Amino acid sequence: MSKAPLRIGIACFPLIGGSGILATALGSELARRGHEVHFFSYAQPVRLDVSQARLHFHLVELAHHTLFPCPDYTLPLAVKMAEIALTVSLDIIHAHYAVPNALAAVLAAQISGVCPGIVTTLHGTDTTLLGQDPAYRTAIEYALARSDAVTAVSKSLQEQTREILKVSRDIEVIPNFFSPRPTARTREEVRAELGVQDEFLILHMSNMRPGKRIDLLLESFAAMRTRDRTRLLILAGEPVQPYNEMIDRLGLRKQIIVRENEAAVEEFISAADAGLYTSDYESFGLSILETLYFGKPVVAFDVGGIPEVAGEAYPLYPFPDVSSLAGAMDKLVESPDLTRSLGYQGKKHVVEKFSADIIVDRYETLYRRLKSEKRRGKTLQRYDAQLSRV
Repeated sequence: MSKAPLRIGIACFPLIGGSGILATALGSELARRGHEVHFFSYAQPVRLDVSQARLHFHLVELAHHTLFPCPDYTLPLAVKMAEIALTVSLDIIHAHYAVPNALAAVLAAQISGVCPGIVTTLHGTDTTLLGQDPAYRTAIEYALARSDAVTAVSKSLQEQTREILKVSRDIEVIPNFFSPRPTARTREEVRAELGVQDEFLILHMSNMRPGKRIDLLLESFAAMRTRDRTRLLILAGEPVQPYNEMIDRLGLRKQIIVRENEAAVEEFISAADAGLYTSDYESFGLSILETLYFGKPVVAFDVGGIPEVAGEAYPLYPFPDVSSLAGAMDKLVESPDLTRSLGYQGKKHVVEKFSADIIVDRYETLYRRLKSEKRRGKTLQRYDAQLSRV
């Protein structure tokens, strides 16, 4: 007998970033497996296909009230999740980020009385940025303690969360995955649209936040001795305008192509020859996973969860050694055989470790375990010692 489909709520940020992309892909895969999936966010996620069967999107309006000095999102999010939890009897709420999403999920469960299983996935910012801010730290700890399960996208983030937040509870490592969509255009068509002919096309995809170190990206590209044979394509989730002065100062204007908020990344990855990533820390590095999945070698720093994504045998470089990145990229430009070999090695690793079938199975197993525990009346461990100061 087949297992009954689940009713799953997913709270995420809608932007082009690792968490939003992973949440969207996960929800889409779950809906294909027959589950009913409800997304909650303040805008429709960029890669979310709302026409897909069994997939629903609930817009959460920011609350603007003269009584309060600034708009509020957490309470409207909690109310919307509580409303849907009651209407469809959600089995699971999967929150991507502890604040505000998991915190709102905990409140939604209390408001609705439905008590769905709450899964919180940490993508990095909760730990690396907000976790060190006393204005948010206690709220993050509370949300994690009140979640039925907590996952992290890499072993690096798992360890860092335990160290920074002093979390004593179990944190299961379930990495990101990539499920490429069919492309509408060929590699040749995309390159022609970009104005690229025989040049070696280097790809960078990111949300352009400070940790992505776009300054080092530009410096690495500028330091390449084969720069006259290359172009740099930046797929940006935010405006590149703050770096215009640096681009002009380094004399890169004619060699850089910028596309903002592109959803069809598969077409651009296919059109590229290699990827260049310069983050000072990555909890996982979804853009790197996507690039490797298409058999394109990646040049990046050996930081955070990137070695887990690329594989232990894959060459990475010490941060912030820009000259090493530039030299590594020069070797790829000059050696098509090396480019193909590293691309094959990276693709083999990520397909074996981070395919949708493997990772979605793990989430589905987790959801069903939590639902079974709820049905048996098993109470959530409260981690009172951790919450003693809340």
